[in-house]
Amino acid sequence: MSRTTLLFCLFGTFISFVVAADERPRARDVGLVVGTFPTGSLNAITDVDGVKVGHTTIIEGDDIRTGITAIIPAPGNLYRYPVPAWIHVGNGYGKLIGETQVREFGEIETPILLTCTLCVWSAANALKEWVYEQPGMGEHTVNPIVGETNDARVNNMWADPVQREHVFAALANASGGPVEEGSVGAGTGTQAFGWKGGIGTSSRVLPDSLGGYTVGVLVQTNYGGTLTMNGAPVGRELGTYSYRQQLEALGEDDHQEDGSIMMVLATDAPLNARSLDRIAMRSIMGLARTGSFASNGSGDYVIAFSTDPSVRRPRSSDAPVNTPSLVNESMSPLFAAAAEATEEAIYNAIFKATTVTSTRGTLEAIPVEDLKRILKKHQVLNWDETISP
Repeated sequence: MSRTTLLFCLFGTFISFVVAADERPRARDVGLVVGTFPTGSLNAITDVDGVKVGHTTIIEGDDIRTGITAIIPAPGNLYRYPVPAWIHVGNGYGKLIGETQVREFGEIETPILLTCTLCVWSAANALKEWVYEQPGMGEHTVNPIVGETNDARVNNMWADPVQREHVFAALANASGGPVEEGSVGAGTGTQAFGWKGGIGTSSRVLPDSLGGYTVGVLVQTNYGGTLTMNGAPVGRELGTYSYRQQLEALGEDDHQEDGSIMMVLATDAPLNARSLDRIAMRSIMGLARTGSFASNGSGDYVIAFSTDPSVRRPRSSDAPVNTPSLVNESMSPLFAAAAEATEEAIYNAIFKATTVTSTRGTLEAIPVEDLKRILKKHQVLNWDETISP
């Protein structure tokens, strides 16, 4: 059973509790199989060797419902040996710290944090401090990578709820095992298509004939549209979709079309920054399959990196450094894997999310039995068994 760390404030002191994750199913548990490539053993971003994920969930008082999700891309000192990376912007309405240097150098030199919109600066400052505490650091500048989505429906992000201890806790409990999903970490207060969303993850493994590489994706959902699962019109069936109020003249508007999503993509394929940009674009295609149209107020970002040790270059070298990279003709299977893993990661976030309530409002978990009924009605379950290979 996966577990998460929650930090509660009691008389000014933070106390850590470990609680069991909710037993709601993942997409594949009900037969919702996405695409054709097989998953890794965990069906998570941590199927990519060396990647670690940790959460801190913050529940305080009657209006703090937020957290931190930390992704450590690879072992070792990331500052001295950064990983090749790229950040693709699908729609740029967001506060992503560190983007320009990644797009200039094509490298990531710190862990990646996800959190709430107005928490990014405090989180980045804490991440900076954490990096300086790592062995081998000196008085260098660092480029912390912190992304966000807006969880204000249930969280008072104006209270600056994410602090140093939360960031350090998420980094400390980061591991390469199963990743908890749903209303946890940076997904504690987020939504998807008007229902509770949160953290989701998935992976794909290519056959040896296509390189045998693994692609893993982790998402923080907080966006709208018309939810579609394997082509089934779930949002229409449940009566929750963008512009329903205007189309049906209901006289109210919940702004369900707005919101954001952070997508983090890892692969062990030897890729340079240009190829990582190309594969990151395919995560946007996986996002679109779920029913998103990237609204005006949506921040849709993909942070993609390669963990292959052969493509990690030292930060400084007096001599040229040669690193391998797949040629363009070899990229197509990775593109397909990225789209599939992104789509399924989003579904997992929705399936696993639990209802979250505060004095600011409530985000209801999607009703699993109703969801299963709709998916069965449209015959989109168990495709791996019903469609001949």
